[in-house]
Amino acid sequence: MKYTSIALAAAAALSLAACGANDVGSAATTSASSLPQLSAATSATLAGNCAALAAKLSFANTVFTSVTDVAAGTLAVAGKPIAEHCLIQGYMNQRVSSVDGNTYAIGFEMRLPLAWNGRFFYQANGGLDGNVVTATGEIGGGGPSTDALNMGFAVISSDSGHSAAQNPLFGLDPQARIDYGYNAVAVLTPMAKQVIKLAYGKAPDRSYFDGCSNGGRHALVAAARSSGDYDGIIAGDPGVHLPKAAIGEMWSAQQLASVATSTTASGLPDITTGFTATERQMVASKILAKCDALDGVSDGLIQDIKACQANFSLASDVPTCSNNVRDGTCLTGAQKTAIGNVFSGARNSAGTALYASFPYDAGLGPGWSAWKQANSITLDPAAAAFTFTTPPQSASVLSQLSAYALNFSMDTDAPKIFATSGVYSESAWSFMTPPDETNLSALKLRGAKLMVYHGTSDPVFSSNDTTDWYQRLATANGGDASNFARLYTIAGMNHCSGGPSTDQFDMLTPLIAWVEQGKAPDSVIATARDASNVVPNADVPAAWGAGRARPLCAYPKVARYQGGDVNAASSFVCS
Repeated sequence: MKYTSIALAAAAALSLAACGANDVGSAATTSASSLPQLSAATSATLAGNCAALAAKLSFANTVFTSVTDVAAGTLAVAGKPIAEHCLIQGYMNQRVSSVDGNTYAIGFEMRLPLAWNGRFFYQANGGLDGNVVTATGEIGGGGPSTDALNMGFAVISSDSGHSAAQNPLFGLDPQARIDYGYNAVAVLTPMAKQVIKLAYGKAPDRSYFDGCSNGGRHALVAAARSSGDYDGIIAGDPGVHLPKAAIGEMWSAQQLASVATSTTASGLPDITTGFTATERQMVASKILAKCDALDGVSDGLIQDIKACQANFSLASDVPTCSNNVRDGTCLTGAQKTAIGNVFSGARNSAGTALYASFPYDAGLGPGWSAWKQANSITLDPAAAAFTFTTPPQSASVLSQLSAYALNFSMDTDAPKIFATSGVYSESAWSFMTPPDETNLSALKLRGAKLMVYHGTSDPVFSSNDTTDWYQRLATANGGDASNFARLYTIAGMNHCSGGPSTDQFDMLTPLIAWVEQGKAPDSVIATARDASNVVPNADVPAAWGAGRARPLCAYPKVARYQGGDVNAASSFVCS
């Protein structure tokens, strides 16, 4: 649930380690060689100028409010000027809600480079959307160093059908819910392609989709619902089960509230005192002590996250406080129960899981706390109350979100994400998740490709949930989905970026090579944003030095140390 105010994902670009397109699935699945090979995009230039384009623009139920020329260098990413381009702004499907009386529309902007590479890029927003962010084409990871617009893509971004001023109460309007869930992408895509055709004299040869967090959910929904529209899709830290994840956040808040040592000004438990920064650092050090060397070297990165879960025990590997005296070197028995519940995932009183478990990993710093100990009692209950609950809560709940979160019933409130009621004819589960999340045959059989990545220290959307989805996708494809879809887990990374991790990478370049040249990416190189980086990551330990790089391996392979410079990606192999 990547909220715009947190800005948890940015663009990055590094090199690719690619293998040939010779991977073959089982007899029940379509082999890589028998899938269609899509042709490469060809470039073109803008026909005329921005003013001439403005005179030609027309699309049903769409108002183009402005078309302006943006000079080279007006925008920049990581100090690199963005080339001259046309900026088109507008909105679609404006209407007045019969439920809350507010005016809604799907706002958007497009940026069209004068020198076009023949490709279209949908830049998915995050969190509750509501903002038309600058359509430079963010490509994922932490620390931007390039973007799709500078690579020559025509780019669109949107607010998904409501304004920031309407957050989070847009969930009171049934159509705004559906636009947010999937419909904005469905209606914007053909409009954007028509604009591109008018601008360059041809439709895009290839279309790509990229987003992280809720943007990653948008990406997986597009893979299912818009399979004929996109040739390459990147889904970062995807909230594919976002309504359940919001429940999981409130569950975590309730667990930490049970061991809080003080209250807030409003008289509610201060959940930051349930698991302090010192205690989180201590637990992270114990996890590293048990798991760091499982990949062949003690380097502060737990690459073999699966083996770590079998080796680390919160109960036995973290000291228990004597006489319940908390000094930062131990946890009380009650804390171990509560924190263990946070990691084991939300469940109801019958013990039925309501969301996935989370892996124990080293990224328990500020990025972890921001979600588990802040957003869990503000942003997530806002989404749950007004967008994911049917019927939605009264607007009065907006002033008491923390109380709503801490009193949310896992027995009676949680099932409301599956409910319909009156004008709310689609449940949150229906409009937020793919209709059949492991049936991507339409995407696959077109020759389209999907790359998914997830930080193993993500505190809001569990990487275990994404790994489980990918395993089920493989099962649905005869045991192997790697000829069209690959998953990459990122050690230590929090939600979309940050954490003690190698979080700067470019998956768009290898995706293009896979889609248009058949070069399947066995790994992608990622680097740590140390103090020398243009956009440093404060979570990177100084002891790592400069220039640390790692291969992000296609699941289920793990980056294992083979000897040599511990900071060099070449010292690791995927196995």
